[in-house]
Amino acid sequence: MQGTGTEILRGWRDLPPSARGAAVALGNFDGVHLGHARLLHDLHAARPDLPLAVLTFEPHPRELFRPDDPPFRLTLSAERAAALASLGVSRIYELPFDRAFSLMSHEAFVTEVLHHGLGARHLACGADFAFGHRRGGDTAYLAGRAEALGMGVTVVPALTDAQGPLSSTRIRRALQDGYPDWAAAELGRPWTIRGVVAHGDQRGRTIGFPTANIPLGRHLEPARGVYAVRVRLPGGEERPGVANIGRRPTVHTGLESRVEAHIFDYAGDLYGAEICIALLAFLRAEQRFESLDALRAQIARDAAEARRILHVAISETIHD
Repeated sequence: MQGTGTEILRGWRDLPPSARGAAVALGNFDGVHLGHARLLHDLHAARPDLPLAVLTFEPHPRELFRPDDPPFRLTLSAERAAALASLGVSRIYELPFDRAFSLMSHEAFVTEVLHHGLGARHLACGADFAFGHRRGGDTAYLAGRAEALGMGVTVVPALTDAQGPLSSTRIRRALQDGYPDWAAAELGRPWTIRGVVAHGDQRGRTIGFPTANIPLGRHLEPARGVYAVRVRLPGGEERPGVANIGRRPTVHTGLESRVEAHIFDYAGDLYGAEICIALLAFLRAEQRFESLDALRAQIARDAAEARRILHVAISETIHD
C-alpha cells in the first residue's frame, strides 16, 4: 500500500478476492496526461459502482524492445502512482514486463490475466490500444472476447485539439524543445522529476548557490538549461527555486546529465531524501562560461529571473 492510499499489486496470479473485481483501465499511462484523465473519467462513469483500477507495465515495454534508446519516460513508477491516485485510482496492477510476458498471446492476456487473474468486471482503453505477442490483439478483439467472458468494454477516443491527438509523444517533444508550460497544459500539472538527492561536488556552495542534485536516471532529458522550478520536500512542503539540467560544461566534462536545484531561502540537509522538482518555465539554454565568476554572476541573474516569474505566478494564483 502506497502513502497515496492507492494499492499497487505487482502480479496477477492468486490475488485475494479484495484485489479482484474492479473496473480496469489498460495502457502504459506514461505522463498520466489529460487524455488518460478522460479515459479514467469515462471508465468510472460507465461503472461508478466498481473500484477504479489501472493495469500498466513496469518497465515500459519500449525499454525491453529498444534497450539502446535514450531514456524517454515522463513518469517513473512512484510519480505515475501519485498522479493516478490524484485521479481517483484506488488500485494499480503494475505487471512486470519481461521477455516471457512479451511472448504471451493476446488471447491469453484477455482470458488468463484480465478474466481469471484480475477478475475484471469492466475494461477501458484508448482506440489504438494493442496487446499481446507482436501486438496481435486490438480493440475489436478485446471487445468481442471480453464481453463473451462477461466483462464490459469502453473504448475511449483520443483527446484532440487543433494540433491533433494529445499524446505522451507530443508532451516529450514539448519538453525537449524547451516548453515546459506547453507540457504542463497537456499534463494538467507541471512536469515533475522525482529522485533521491545525491552528493555532488559541493561546487554550488563555494559560489553561494548550494544545490540539491538528483540524477535524471530513466527520465526523459528535457532541453538542457536553466528553469524556474517548484521543489516538493519530503514532508510535502513546496519551495520555489531555480534549477539547471544538463552536463555543466563550465565545471564538468562528463556525459551524465543531472538536475541541480537551488531552493530559495532553504538551508536544510536533503542528502538521501526523495524530492520532486517541477519545471515551471525555461529561462535559458545551457552554456559554458569562461570563469567561475562569470558563472556566479549568471546564476544570480537566473535566480532573480526565476524569483520574478514565480512571484508573478503566485500572485496570479492568489488573484484568481
